[in-house]
Amino acid sequence: MGMMHDRQKGYRRNENLETLLQELNEMLEAAQRPVLARYAEPRYPVVLIVACARAGSTLLLQWLAGTGCFSYPTNLLSRFYGAPYIGARIQQLLTDSRYSFRDEFADYTSEVNFTSDLGKTRGILAPNEFWYFWRRFFHVGEIQTLDDDALQKVNAARFLSELAAWEAAFEKPILLKAHIINWIIPFIARTLKKVLFIHIDREPLYVAQSLLESRQKYFGTLEEWYSFRPPEYVSLKSLSPHAQVAGQVYATNAAISRGLSQVDERYWMRVRYEEFCQHPEEVFNTIQGKYLQQGLTLNWHYRGPERFECNNRLRLAAEEAEMISKAYREFTREAMGEHDKKTY
Repeated sequence: MGMMHDRQKGYRRNENLETLLQELNEMLEAAQRPVLARYAEPRYPVVLIVACARAGSTLLLQWLAGTGCFSYPTNLLSRFYGAPYIGARIQQLLTDSRYSFRDEFADYTSEVNFTSDLGKTRGILAPNEFWYFWRRFFHVGEIQTLDDDALQKVNAARFLSELAAWEAAFEKPILLKAHIINWIIPFIARTLKKVLFIHIDREPLYVAQSLLESRQKYFGTLEEWYSFRPPEYVSLKSLSPHAQVAGQVYATNAAISRGLSQVDERYWMRVRYEEFCQHPEEVFNTIQGKYLQQGLTLNWHYRGPERFECNNRLRLAAEEAEMISKAYREFTREAMGEHDKKTY
């Protein structure tokens, strides 16, 4: 991969903000402990969106957040990654009409929209990826997977109690983007018990194209890896950027599929990005059906968009698209070959 490249100016961290948030969350994490003692685990199935980056998960997250059926990490709540229950209560204080007084905080209200920039949304109540929360419990390194020894060290009880307290504050099921656990899905299923994984996937060529574009936008070069790194990164990093993104898409989706295959079908569903754009209400109804399979009867009524614009447009040169497609076919053949060896 060569040397590490800095993020482009618009994507660099605000170090002043990072320092302030660390100080604030260290104080609030301790203050939250007495509340957590009252909660053991979430009452409702937690909805976790798993996917390869650039497959449409941000749109799915925004859409589900906009239904009003879920509690989700907003850009405001995300700043309380060490104490989400306290963050939830502060958010309610500032934005919930039940606690308003003569429009003192009227400028804090905003609606969820369907725009984003590499997964980053704008607006105080827009959904956030909440990676800092996840990384408190799952200490992944360069490669986004954890072995059995590392998983045994996860503070699962604290993870569950924080989710349960947060859920109780809003009295709604929790919705999270969860790409960071793509490679440990069976562990998460055993830990949460009440869960609904939603795997959104998309035509591989367009995901790979978007990953290449994200590299250029985020780092100013195609040579730097963008988003989470599967275990296959060790072998992929020596390939061309076009082959890398093809391998990234294939390996990530294969890992998610392997993980979900070890989970009861009541607890997961797969959504095609292209079909979701055409028929979002059908996805909404399927989610309700999955909740029903877990013993939860809901009275939700769909009031969202009838459809979304599908962004599957080829922007690469024809030869670049062929490089990606050829590499993806090769990864598929190699995987099938390994399957045949194991079969016989």
